[in-house]
Amino acid sequence: MTKAKGKQQLQKLSGNPMAAYSLRKLKSSTSRHVITCTLENEPGALSRVIELFSARGYNIDSLTVAPTEDETLSRMTIVSMGADVILEQITKQLNKLIEIVKVVELSITPAIERELMMIRLEAIGDNREELKRLVDIFHAKIINVTPNSFTIEITGDSEKLDSFITALPPSIILETARSGVVAIART
Repeated sequence: MTKAKGKQQLQKLSGNPMAAYSLRKLKSSTSRHVITCTLENEPGALSRVIELFSARGYNIDSLTVAPTEDETLSRMTIVSMGADVILEQITKQLNKLIEIVKVVELSITPAIERELMMIRLEAIGDNREELKRLVDIFHAKIINVTPNSFTIEITGDSEKLDSFITALPPSIILETARSGVVAIART
């Protein structure tokens, strides 16, 4: 379905309360979207951006915000699953916010994505050596060692981090902390 056709269907369906099934069907064709926003460092700016997603019933899968090279601006990276039509509307609304300087949909342009995970694992006896091998395979680092555990740092795309977790026996995972996606265009 083209974006224009999807928009037309959404406009027709949103005014028709009897078309709930068709509207659900249109929304169910979801894809992953990575949106970056450059915004002014002002109180309440983050909450106004988040409100655009929650008002339309979309969950934010990942959110990272940090200052840029210009201390008056921050860069926000948002990852969300949703219908292209709805996320296009959200992007247009983001551009209307006063605090927003720039919005880029990185899902449609070549981009580099990274995420950081720290994971504390039970490391006792023979499994210590096995964990060291796994850390090498995934190009991770052991950043803390105790008599009973390793804390490991791993950086990569979300799939790499998920694969690392899948390679572990669930019973040895003590704690996991993930940063969320950070992305930048390749150009």
